[in-house]
Amino acid sequence: MFWKVVGIVAVVWIALAVVGVLVKSLFSVLVIGAVIFGLYLLFKAMSGSDTHDVTRL
Repeated sequence: MFWKVVGIVAVVWIALAVVGVLVKSLFSVLVIGAVIFGLYLLFKAMSGSDTHDVTRL
């Protein structure tokens, strides 16, 4: 019984470590993507093309 509890604790600990690394990596990718998207929007806002093909009804 003792070894089952130790095994379950070890498996949960390893699973949480893996999930923590994945969340940290995905957060970094999310931040980098948000910065790139913001720079893209800033570039589009600063560019001089004011041609909009929006038709008002």
